[in-house]
Amino acid sequence: MNLEKLVRENIKKLTPYSSARKEFSGTANIFLDANENSFGSPIQTNYHRYPDPLQIKIKEVAAVWNEVKTSQIFIGNGSDEAIDLLFRIFCEPKRDNILICPPTYGMYEVSAEINDVAIKRANLTENFQLDFAEINRQIDENTKLIFFCSPNNPTGNSLNRNEILDFTKNSNGIVVIDEAYIHFSSEKSFVEELRNFPNLVVLKTFSKAWGLAGLRVGLAFASEEIIGLFNKVKPPYNVSQIAQEAILEALQNFETVEKTIEKIILEREKLVTNLESLSFVQKVFPSDANFILVKTTDANSIYKFLLDETIVVRNRNSVELCEGCLRITVGTEEENAKLLEKLKKYEESFIH
Repeated sequence: MNLEKLVRENIKKLTPYSSARKEFSGTANIFLDANENSFGSPIQTNYHRYPDPLQIKIKEVAAVWNEVKTSQIFIGNGSDEAIDLLFRIFCEPKRDNILICPPTYGMYEVSAEINDVAIKRANLTENFQLDFAEINRQIDENTKLIFFCSPNNPTGNSLNRNEILDFTKNSNGIVVIDEAYIHFSSEKSFVEELRNFPNLVVLKTFSKAWGLAGLRVGLAFASEEIIGLFNKVKPPYNVSQIAQEAILEALQNFETVEKTIEKIILEREKLVTNLESLSFVQKVFPSDANFILVKTTDANSIYKFLLDETIVVRNRNSVELCEGCLRITVGTEEENAKLLEKLKKYEESFIH
C-alpha cells in the first residue's frame, strides 16, 4: 500500500494549527501563552486551562494495554470523530468512494454524505457474514475506505477474522475495523495485527464496556504515519479536561470493568434463553456484544407496546436484512426482569 497515493492533496499540503499547549513541552509554574483566563472560573478546579491536546497520559496507559506505541494511538471525541477524520484525510469529495456492509453502524454512511463521498454497499450474507465476492465486485480504484464492524451493530455477531485479514493483505485502500463491542467477545482485537498491515485502522471506545458514553471518548489505532495525519487534521483541543481526568480515573479501575463485562455477558445469556421461550420470538441471533438482535412476528407492535410500558428498545424493522427485528441492549438484572415481565404481558394480551 502506498499511503501517499491515498491521502488527499490538500491534506498533504496542510499546515496544521499550532496551539500554545502543543508548542510548549516541559514544566512551568506560570502559563501566559494561551490567552486563558488566569483568574480561573466559578468552578474551583483547573478548567480555566486548556487540556492536553494529545492526551499523552491516557495514551501511555492504552499503549501498554494494547502493546503499541503512543504514536499509534489517536484519542477523539467519540469514535465518530475518528470516522469523520478518515473521510477528511483520505476521501476527495465527489471523486472517491467508500464501501460499507449493511446492516452496520449508521455513522459510516452519515459521514460519507456529510463529506460528499459516494457509498458502495455489499450487504452481509443471511448469516450476517461478509460477502467478499460482492465486496470485490463493488471496489474500484477510487475506493479509499472499507468499513467492517466486528462485533457488528446491529446484528451483534463477530465477522470472520481470517477472511478480513486475507482481504486487508490485498487491499489498496484503508481497512477500518470498528471494535466498539470487542470487550464482550472472545475474539482477539485486530490491534495486534497493526504491525503486519500498514493500511489497517482499528476503532475502539470508552462508551460501551467502560460505561462512559457520556464522556464521548473514542480511540483509533493505526500506523504512526496514519495517526500523524489524524493529529494533523484534528481540532487542537478535541477532548476536554473533564473527560481526560475521568478516563484516567477509570483506567485505574480495570478490575471493576472486567467484573461488569462478566455480569453483562451472564445477563446476555439469561436474556437469550428467556427471549427464546416467547411464542412471538422467531429467532434470537448469536451475539458477541452487549445487545441482542431479536426477530419477532411484529416488531412495530411490540416496540409500541414496550414504549407504552415505559421501556425503550431499538426498532430495526426498517433496516435491510433486519425485518421484524428489535435490538435489545442487555440491562441490569432488574431491568431485564422488568422487560421480560412486560413481554410476557404482551404475549398474554395479543398472542393468546
